[in-house]
Amino acid sequence: MLDKYNSFVLASDHAGFNLKQQIKIYLENNNFEVRDLGAFNTDSVDYPDYGKVLGDFIISNNNTLGIAVCGSGIGISIALNRISGVRAALCHNIEIAKLARNHNDANVIVFGGRFININDAISIVDVFANEGFEGGRHKRRVDKLN
Repeated sequence: MLDKYNSFVLASDHAGFNLKQQIKIYLENNNFEVRDLGAFNTDSVDYPDYGKVLGDFIISNNNTLGIAVCGSGIGISIALNRISGVRAALCHNIEIAKLARNHNDANVIVFGGRFININDAISIVDVFANEGFEGGRHKRRVDKLN
């Protein structure tokens, strides 16, 4: 298992802005290094733009995990997963988040801001930050994604 991650980069569209802000406050209050790539308010924006900015940042900064939020989580997941080397996982509970890290070496966790509450999101982020990639048979599969 990898060491606990202590650095996150966040991005959202307008529909994910409020949840992203709440997660950001939680992370900062718990001594995580946080970089917010926007959106910075609830004015309408396009999730592919923020997925691209976040994905490019993840690829350039190896020891950073990402958190992305849009209304459903689906659109920004699609945008992120178009970038080679990004493995974004839409997570709705801690079991899925654990498997995303352990089996898929996910480097971005995604939430649907309209479908998850802050307490559940925080629990999922904590698991995502503390789990590591198991490698083994999973490495062969993840390698095929590249």
